[in-house]
Amino acid sequence: MALCAKKRPPEEERRARANDREYNEKFQYASNCIKTSKYNILTFLPVNLFEQFQEVANTYFLFLLILQLIPQISSLSWFTTIVPLVLVLTITAVKDATDDYFRHKSDNQVNNRQSQVLINGILQQEQWMNVCVGDIIKLENNQFVAADLLLLSSSEPHGLCYIETAELDGETNMKVRQAIPVTSELGDISKLAKFDGEVICEPPNNKLDKFSGTLYWKENKFPLSNQNMLLRGCVLRNTEWCFGLVIFAGPDTKLMQNSGRTKFKRTSIDRLMNTLVLWIFGFLVCMGVILAIGNAIWEHEVGARFQVYLPWDEAVDSAFFSGFLSFWSYIIILNTVVPISLYVSVEVIRLGHSYFINWDKKMFCMKKRTPAEARTTTLNEELGQVEYIFSDKTGTLTQNIMVFNKCSINGHSYGDVFDVLGHKAELGERPEPVDFSFNPLADKKFLFWDPSLLEAVKMGDPHTHEFFRLLSLCHTVMSEEKNEGELYYKAQSPDEGALVTAARNFGFVFRSRTPKTITVHEMGTAITYQLLAILDFNNIRKRMSVIVRNPEGKIRLYCKGADTILLDRLHHSTQELLNTTTDHLNEYAGEGLRTLVLAYKDLDEEYYEEWAERRLQASLAQDSREDRLAGIYEEVESNMMLLGATAIEDKLQQGVPETIALLTLANIKIWVLTGDKQETAVNIGYSCKMLTDDMTEVFIVTGHTVLEARIPIPHCCPGRPLKAREKMMDSSRTVGNGFTYQEKLSSSKLTSVLEAVAGEYALVINGHSLAHALEADMELEFLETACACKAVICCRVTPLQKAQVVELVKKYKKAVTLAIGDGANDVSMIKTAHIGVGISGQEGIQAVLASDYSFSQFKFLQRLLLVHGRWSYLRMCKFLCYFFYKNFAFTMVHFWFGFFCGFSAQTVYDQYFITLYNIVYTSLPVLAMGVFDQDVPEQRSMEYPKLYEPGQLNLLFNKREFFICIAQGIYTSVLMFFIPYGVFAEATRDDGTQLADYQSFAVTVATSLVIVVSVQIGLDTGYWTAINHFFIWGSLAVYFAILFAMHSNGLFDMFPNQFRFVGNAQNTLAQPTVWLTIVLTTVVCIMPVVAFRFLRLHLKPDLSDTVRYTQLVRKKQKAQHRCMRRVGRTGSRRSGYAFSHQEGFGELIMSGKNMRLSSLALSSFTTRSSSSWIESLRRKKSDSASSPSGGADKPLKG
Repeated sequence: MALCAKKRPPEEERRARANDREYNEKFQYASNCIKTSKYNILTFLPVNLFEQFQEVANTYFLFLLILQLIPQISSLSWFTTIVPLVLVLTITAVKDATDDYFRHKSDNQVNNRQSQVLINGILQQEQWMNVCVGDIIKLENNQFVAADLLLLSSSEPHGLCYIETAELDGETNMKVRQAIPVTSELGDISKLAKFDGEVICEPPNNKLDKFSGTLYWKENKFPLSNQNMLLRGCVLRNTEWCFGLVIFAGPDTKLMQNSGRTKFKRTSIDRLMNTLVLWIFGFLVCMGVILAIGNAIWEHEVGARFQVYLPWDEAVDSAFFSGFLSFWSYIIILNTVVPISLYVSVEVIRLGHSYFINWDKKMFCMKKRTPAEARTTTLNEELGQVEYIFSDKTGTLTQNIMVFNKCSINGHSYGDVFDVLGHKAELGERPEPVDFSFNPLADKKFLFWDPSLLEAVKMGDPHTHEFFRLLSLCHTVMSEEKNEGELYYKAQSPDEGALVTAARNFGFVFRSRTPKTITVHEMGTAITYQLLAILDFNNIRKRMSVIVRNPEGKIRLYCKGADTILLDRLHHSTQELLNTTTDHLNEYAGEGLRTLVLAYKDLDEEYYEEWAERRLQASLAQDSREDRLAGIYEEVESNMMLLGATAIEDKLQQGVPETIALLTLANIKIWVLTGDKQETAVNIGYSCKMLTDDMTEVFIVTGHTVLEARIPIPHCCPGRPLKAREKMMDSSRTVGNGFTYQEKLSSSKLTSVLEAVAGEYALVINGHSLAHALEADMELEFLETACACKAVICCRVTPLQKAQVVELVKKYKKAVTLAIGDGANDVSMIKTAHIGVGISGQEGIQAVLASDYSFSQFKFLQRLLLVHGRWSYLRMCKFLCYFFYKNFAFTMVHFWFGFFCGFSAQTVYDQYFITLYNIVYTSLPVLAMGVFDQDVPEQRSMEYPKLYEPGQLNLLFNKREFFICIAQGIYTSVLMFFIPYGVFAEATRDDGTQLADYQSFAVTVATSLVIVVSVQIGLDTGYWTAINHFFIWGSLAVYFAILFAMHSNGLFDMFPNQFRFVGNAQNTLAQPTVWLTIVLTTVVCIMPVVAFRFLRLHLKPDLSDTVRYTQLVRKKQKAQHRCMRRVGRTGSRRSGYAFSHQEGFGELIMSGKNMRLSSLALSSFTTRSSSSWIESLRRKKSDSASSPSGGADKPLKG
């Protein structure tokens, strides 16, 4: 990303003085002009060409073009290379120019926005690009913030203002910012014009949630934090006006600092192609050397005798030098084994696949009006090769819509409903929900089922009142009241919103806040608390506290946070209550609920004053401010009194168990990486069907030391630890997701996943143990253990640990990884994995912005992988196999011809045919196959997940398949040359003259080639569309049209030096012998392919063949069923098959055991060899004639 400002040395600190441009200019800070475009009119051509020739392929073809310009070595005209090269460069340049034009347009639109800047005591309209560091800007409601500003004052009391940060972090809820008290009174322009405060702060960085600085004014120091900053990209809301001091401008703003490029990802096919292209280039050099040696020998032995008739060129003085020149000539002629159109075609196909994902209506969420989006076009085929999925839990597997479900107050658990016999009532058996009609401010959408909690509130139970008082005070929620009594809460997290709403319904209504007060209606009485301090939540503290003074003057600290953190900070007198509450927490977590612990602490006035002073000094520190504040917070948040705990339900998303079951059948291993506590994660694992009761073992690793983490199994399974670990290790060495473990590490021969036996183990590990497991001396042991398990759940993990787990699997397993998440804490994991998927959920769009693909629900992942991913992989593999085949068949003819033309580098084909072969005659049919082909319909791809496995094993395009394609191409080229050569040696025309002339031979070979490769792609195409038909037959028609046009009188009259052979094509193709030769060549080239495929289908069909066969049987059986109904059957009874199949599939999805059995039964269907599929088809037809709804469909069951 280029930027307007020149590159400057890194800053150590930022100094900005208000209303003093002369002082600030000496630091040479960046202006507020941004430039994300790369080119201008003058630099576009040279810079773009320089970038394009960074690609090895483009440089290679430029080198060939230079060789072709040397007349001594070139037997081809320069345009045979320059036409496709210029076409590719032009297409890429147009794309780059278009992208850059829109970047220019966006830059100009942003840079030319108007802003009110205070200059010389007067507010003046200035363009954003002219705003400088140290300027004071006035913002009005609904305006974008022009730069990173220090908020000075606003129209709201106490210098408050409200902003929306959607462009920064994707969160649409409003956030509050506040000016420091000393500047909040500077609302008058005359006062602001005299303001000369100086800010010293941290240098520019990309941390959106942190800012550390100090304001020096009137010989005083005032600490500055992120709460005082308005960042560029935010929008001012519900605030009439505000003034701000520019601290960071343009490229130094946090928005621009965060706009770095995502790491470029390449697919395994890309990497393989690079290797193969190098091999092909080596093969090309070998052919050139062979033909050059042949030329030197021929010139020495034979050519020397014909010097009178065929003299050497002036520069050639020996047979050796002639061979040297011949080498370069053949490098030019044979370069079409790797045509430049290959790279263009690959990008076009990937673009088509991306559009299919974007257009898929079945991945469109109607509720959120959100389509699936392919945010990259380079990874589509890798979606068909995924072996490991790393998933977040909250918001990804669950809905992230929180509901207050249960709570524990003073040792009493509320939330369960019991019947008259004392048994816990299930949801369907529960009575009416609690009636909150006594509270006019209650949220009518809130439901709670246990009336005893409301009774405790109404009876005035002090513990219950204190519990809900804490929930109504300890938060950062913003309240908005559009009409009297209609409260709308804007919460930064769904958890916080659910807790404040619960307090609201039980009579403790958070009504409003100012920077220094919180107003709560407690059982109908308005009470205003003085807000003394907020000790905010972060990922390290995992708790939040507020310190308030009630109307009686009593100071109290209220705290809520994670149980693992808060329970260690309680007063020892609460031990008995702690034991009871811990039991309740374990019970809630076992039900999959998210828990928080609540506590309080009374503070005396003297201690608070002393503590507040130390907090102020820590906040003014220039270095280690965060650590000092953390220590101050740690001190006051100790020896607290336990109040109770809350339990919030985060329901599973629709279709999650079915999706996980289906992906498991596709041999994809799913690891859940979550920050939630262990019990909650395990319960969600059971709900998702990742963990099942019929598993052999579920190993739980909760160690805090290296020793406990190293030998987890004996700690978890007393009685049979060694046996369990032995079984796991044996499983690990035998099967590692379809590969043996050693094979994965040493790249030796692969084992079919169809033969793999899935382990019945699961591993649950917490963050402490994981930290040890990821150390260098233990990571392989951990990986071996985890990969032997069918399911892995890592709980209490940090965002960094998520990325480390993904990196570990990438490092040691030859497997494609996919990470999926919905929050900012998933971004590192998403960027680390081969493929990153973002869920556009409740936590903003940070994950989406960092992802390669995005959609709104986890269940769409099965369609992304099993349909789009599998098809993309299949299409790309078939495209590459065919592309290499057709180009070797085309190019190798020159090699054979060299032995019959004195190794003179004479071409077989006309030079125009060489130019047009790859960009006109054969480009569109293979593109159509690469974009539209499919082996089985989408329903069958979802119904038979085992079809996904060839991509995981990389079976469809690998080095072996490549050599098979090359061998077929060489075989075709041999027949393509020697059959016409043999025929032409003795053949005559209708008038008795000799048929064998160079031009007639060239037309015959070229026509045979185009027909053979067209028939071959017809055989390779598994799914015919109108576009396939049009492109294949249209390409043939275009070939003949161009052929006859080039040999016509019209072109000869216009370009007599270029098109000399008038009427050659017409005369040649008028001969029956020529057509017989073409037909013979086509049949001999194609028949072995047809025979091989027939025998393979007959003797060893793969799973897709089996599915197509069963589909054919189904269609025939249904057709016969319809005929029989029309002829002899009356009544309205439905087909028993259709009904039982749907019911069976639903049961299959919901039952893990049935799914495994069905899957293995289906896979074994492919290994039968006792009878042919034709005999089976005949048998099925006879069976269906006697029983129309019977046995034909049995293999489809499950």
